[in-house]
Order: sequence, then C-alpha cells, then structure tokens
Amino acid sequence: MLFLMRPETALFWYVFQVLFWVSLGTILYTYLGFPLFIYLRSELRPRPWLQLSITPSVSVIVAVHNGATLLRQKIENLLTVEYPPEKLDIIVVSDGSSDGTNQILRSYDHPRLRSMICDDQRGKVAALNEGIKKAKGEILLFVDIRPRLDTRSVKLLISNFADPQVGCVAGNLEAKTDGSDVRMRAVTDLYWKFEQWMRRCEAQIDSSVGVYGGFYAVRRELVKLLPDGTILDDLLQSLNVIRQGYRCVSDERANVYDNWPNRSQDEFSRKVRTLAGNFQVLRIAPWVLSRQNRVRVALASHKLLRLIVPPMLVICLITTGILSRWSMFYETVFISQLLFYFLGAFHLARKIPVLKSISGAAGAFCMLNVAVVVAFYKFLFVRGPLWRIWIPTPIISPADIDEG
Repeated sequence: MLFLMRPETALFWYVFQVLFWVSLGTILYTYLGFPLFIYLRSELRPRPWLQLSITPSVSVIVAVHNGATLLRQKIENLLTVEYPPEKLDIIVVSDGSSDGTNQILRSYDHPRLRSMICDDQRGKVAALNEGIKKAKGEILLFVDIRPRLDTRSVKLLISNFADPQVGCVAGNLEAKTDGSDVRMRAVTDLYWKFEQWMRRCEAQIDSSVGVYGGFYAVRRELVKLLPDGTILDDLLQSLNVIRQGYRCVSDERANVYDNWPNRSQDEFSRKVRTLAGNFQVLRIAPWVLSRQNRVRVALASHKLLRLIVPPMLVICLITTGILSRWSMFYETVFISQLLFYFLGAFHLARKIPVLKSISGAAGAFCMLNVAVVVAFYKFLFVRGPLWRIWIPTPIISPADIDEG
C-alpha cells in the first residue's frame, strides 16, 4: 500500500504511526507494564521487614474542620484502642471550625487529650503542623476524623517500627460501599483495591509511593513541617522519609473502616483534589524527581505518568482515526476506543447492575482521566490556597461506619 502513496502521504503515515505507538506504549506501561513489573519483582525478590510487638510513645494527631458530628466518637475510638494508655496521647487541632467542634473540645477534660483551636481556617497541613510542634511521642500517628480504627490497628501499625529501617507505615483502608450506588461500587472495587495492591507490591521491593493519608505513622525525628497549603501531606511526608534513607511500608493487618462516597460525583471531587496535589508536589518539591529520591522511577511510573495519559488517549484516538483510512487494523483499534469510551460514559450515567462487570473498568478509567484534566486546570487557574478546591464528602452518622 505504501508504494502507491505519494511521498508526503507516506511521511504522514509514518509520523502518525510513531505517535500512535508511543502514546499506546505510554498508556500500557502505566496501567499494565509497571504493575506487572512490581508484582513480579515483589514475588521474586521480596524485602520483608521486621514486625514485633513494641510500645514506643505515640502522639496521635487529628486535624478537623467542622467535624462535630463525628468528633466525640472519634475521640472515644482513639481512647479505647489496644495500646498502653500511658504511652498514647491525642492531639486534636480544630482548623477554624464553626459548627460546635470547638465547644466539644473545650468540654473534654481527659489527661491524654490535648486540643488546639485555630480561629482561622488555614487548611489541613497548617493544622497538622501545629499538632506536630506540640507532639512529644516517639511515633507520630496521623488520623483523619472519618475512618474508624479497629481496636488492634494502632498496636499492629506500630509493630512495623521494630525494624530500624522502617520510617513510615500506613494502615489498610476497608472501604464500605453498602450505601453507594452501582456506579460508585464498581469504581471503588476496581480503582482503590488496585491502588492498595500496588502500594503493597512497592513496599515489598523497597517503599510504597504514597500512603493512605487517613491512617499513617512516622518516626518523630523524620517528620517534616510542610508548606502551608500543601494538599498531599501523606505523599510528601512519606517521600521525605524515603529521602532520609528509610523505608515506607504498609500493613494490611492494621485496618480502618470508612464509608466510601455514595455518589460518583463525590469520588470525582476527591480524585480532582488528589491529582491537583500531585501537580502541586512537583512545584513545591522538585527534588522528588532527582537523585535525592531513590524511588523516583516508581514515583514517575505510578503517579506522574498518569498525569499525561489523557493527552496520550487523545493522540491514540486521533491517529487511529486518521490511519483507519489505510488500514483495517487501525480502523479496528479506532472503533474499539469509541466503544470503550461509550461503555465508560454509559456506566457513569446509568444505574444498570447487569452491566457492572462489563462497564465498571471503563467507567473508572474514564472518570480518572477526566479528573486529571480538571485537576490540571484547577492547579493552573485557582486563585488562593489550592486546598480550597476540596469540598469534603458530607459527614455521615457514626453508626454507619463500623467493622461489619
């Protein structure tokens, strides 16, 4: 066929083919190649770490804004975990709350609870920084207000610090989707389980890239005060630990429980915030891509390549659409892409349980990549602190968050 083309047409053919295969290769490596590599590496050459029952002093830090609905239950949950009482203290920082949170904190008179009330809302990281300054424990445990801790989770999490090379440990989130619609359950089952599996594989090799921010712990001497306005404290703290020569691992035994957003719109908002935070990390901590970060290849493969997948998808679609004029192969690929995107959009727009297994992956994939585009826009054009783009999922009744 090529010898029948004019020279300029043949040149365009080659250029579009190169663009197609480069973009397709980037997408396949991001979502298939790298996960397969870290899985095989973790199975063939794992690096286990020591886990022993130890009881260093622990300071729990909780940053909260307008969390009156869950605050009492959260405090009681933390006060009743299985850990020596004399070794565990709790610091709750109210970040400009206006809903009764401050009154609840003032009403508590417990020797292991310290509260800090900030008049103005400055964001989660600013509140965490205040708590870090007051913390005295050998281990700092960062906990969000929503997740409910299993009674043994703190003890299990801390056991990982028996290994002197471990500097940061994340727990395991069990996301409850009982109240979620069919679309949301499919996204959660596919995306979040895949994400936690990847982090476990990475930890078996060296260190996980990022941790679950609702329940993670760091050695006191390794903790850094982060710039106010930082969105992803969990990612930046864990990378700072790795930068100092320690490992960041996860423990799937240390469970916390939380209800996932009921609607796909809420999960979309959550993903936009997280992805905007990834762009922000590159701006405020460019060292994460330098030799100071020994897991920079894993960071780029796991986190950063996802940020360029949307333009790669567009290039794939356009090039195959053009090349389909001369090749049945490219025509088939072009039509397959259109069908995939249709399934994804259909999954997110309609509640049809019978199509869950077919369209769930497409829906999760489409939602994630649209969120990347929205996140990049917000990163570029939002005025003021970037953390303000986050509209928290409405706090639900504590009775709905349990171990069952």
